[in-house]
Amino acid sequence: MAYILKTLNSWFWWESLWMPANCTWADLEDRDGLVFPKPYQLYATIPFAFVMLMARFLIERYVAIPLAKALGLKNVTRVKPQPNAVLENYFRKCTKLPSQSEIQGLAKKCNWTVHLVEKWFRRRRNLELPTLLRKFQEACWRFSFYLTSSIAGLIFLYDKPWFYDIWQVWAGYPFQSLLPSQYWYYMAEISFYWSLLFTLSTDTKRKDFMAHVVHHVAAIVLLACSWCSNYVRIGSLVMIVHDAADFWLESAKMFNYARWEKTCNVLFVIFSVVFFITRIVLFPFWILRGTLYLCSYYSSTMVIAYFIYNVPLLILQGLHLYWGYFVLKILNKFIFLKKAVRNPR
Repeated sequence: MAYILKTLNSWFWWESLWMPANCTWADLEDRDGLVFPKPYQLYATIPFAFVMLMARFLIERYVAIPLAKALGLKNVTRVKPQPNAVLENYFRKCTKLPSQSEIQGLAKKCNWTVHLVEKWFRRRRNLELPTLLRKFQEACWRFSFYLTSSIAGLIFLYDKPWFYDIWQVWAGYPFQSLLPSQYWYYMAEISFYWSLLFTLSTDTKRKDFMAHVVHHVAAIVLLACSWCSNYVRIGSLVMIVHDAADFWLESAKMFNYARWEKTCNVLFVIFSVVFFITRIVLFPFWILRGTLYLCSYYSSTMVIAYFIYNVPLLILQGLHLYWGYFVLKILNKFIFLKKAVRNPR
């Protein structure tokens, strides 16, 4: 078994591309109480992702639904259209929103009135739309994870010197022993993003769907690369900076779906403040400064991990600016134009 794991380890990355000069994976073998991250351990994130999906099912069913009822959100039962194979086939293969001439042709083909065909397509389209309860359940799951992850991250990091001094991230690199808390922190985060990718096709699709796809992929690549290169300290800081704002946004969504407008607005303002502090200030001027500039002091060799790790970080910063633009637009609507938050993406 040890031989198989070592072989997988060597296949996963070429050590010369990832490690600083005069350092190989052999130097990072566990010894004298020191434990180092191993690339093959990332394979465990796939089964862990299915554990995340099971936890999601339980939270959405046994936490989100009772909470939604307590907040006054009712599940609206939509009327199903009358079964019709011709219209169903046209809906699936041609278009969900036929023109008036197409409706007239279908009406003749089915021997229906134009009004009945229009009503059939309207009801059929409504079945495709997610209900508010479904959106509430998804937001509740994400809120639960981000809140738990943020609390766990603070517990794991509050007494660590690199949490306060970014220079300590590179102290003694790469011979930094992996802590059990860091292992589980990484496994949970990567598994969570895998689970989000697995359910993208079934989750509610939003206007920034592609931005979320890029975000999830970049997050997985980023965390995997940092794990393989033992950039675990800086990686843990990246995770807590991101999770700190997300649970505020998901809570605002939940109250928005429940029509608690004042509570939603307050939570969205809190989210906006935390978002701009963590992702527009701390992330570029603290995290990126540590990964783009300060890391050059620990090694004179620019290994490929430097570029592969920093490119996803820069992509994430681009997404922060992209989402920050929409946050400002929403804030402008209800602060200056006195309109309620309706869609805090």
